[in-house]
Amino acid sequence: MTRILTRRDLLAVLDPSTCLQALRDGFHHAPSGTTPGQRVRTDLPFPGTATALLPGLLPGIHAYTVKVNAKFPGARPALRGVICLHSGRDGELLALLDSATVTAWRTGLAAALGTDRLAAPDPQGVAALGVIGAGAQAELTLLGLRELRRWGELTVYDTDPQRAAAFASRHGGRTADSAAEVAAHATIVLMATWSRTPLLGLADVRPGHHLTSLGADEPGKQELAADLLDAALLTVDDRVLAAATGALANAGLPAEAADATLGEILRHEHPGRTQPEDITVYAPVGLPWQDLALAWIAYQEAERRAVGTTVDLLLE
Repeated sequence: MTRILTRRDLLAVLDPSTCLQALRDGFHHAPSGTTPGQRVRTDLPFPGTATALLPGLLPGIHAYTVKVNAKFPGARPALRGVICLHSGRDGELLALLDSATVTAWRTGLAAALGTDRLAAPDPQGVAALGVIGAGAQAELTLLGLRELRRWGELTVYDTDPQRAAAFASRHGGRTADSAAEVAAHATIVLMATWSRTPLLGLADVRPGHHLTSLGADEPGKQELAADLLDAALLTVDDRVLAAATGALANAGLPAEAADATLGEILRHEHPGRTQPEDITVYAPVGLPWQDLALAWIAYQEAERRAVGTTVDLLLE
């Protein structure tokens, strides 16, 4: 039997704290896997792209994922797709999960981990937070970050002023008229846009800034200028992938331009930020094992609570 988990089902079974721990564990243990993940992307004869991530693997989980996404920037939601969770024992299709929900959760929560680890310590929770791009990824990053640290004033910018105002209202913040205005007010900046031209450069930031850039996840998308990436302590999730299709590639920088991966920092193989005045950037692309980490949690909890619908796809 295959369990089908919709967005509503996933929101019923996923818990931010549990998912954050699973992602943290994944960054610690994923390098011990023997099969590297692949990311395949193609343009379409329509106003969108098709992307597949496979296989999602983690040590200790006898299952794997294959994710297929459609990205159509003009649609709402802009990302739609499915994650197939297969048994590692015999290939049985254990579950079909809404990809938009799992992707938003794993991307946003992993971004929260990177943001908290790289931003300057703030025991009093007074550092100003900025959001550029008031969509689902920013929502989930705030959800995860709320589990890890407090912050002070929130400033929000989006190309859609109404969406920015609604986001700011939900989270007790204020709106700005530009990305540069957000950076001028905030010490920690979260970016999740479809931009194909840099929104911020080195001249827009100051010592001590941290920036998390989620938008550069495929060719042509660029939120931060090359001079800022080059000057910052730059952390990615995977050097090769970032240089092939992520923030490094789109800024014309080689894999060596990344100072560290988040896994290296979480495993204490790299110190990360060492001075309060460091400028730090986290610019991930997204890795297949992250899909498995959350899909496995959702599947197990859905099985336990009988959430979702089961079907026999092999029924004759």
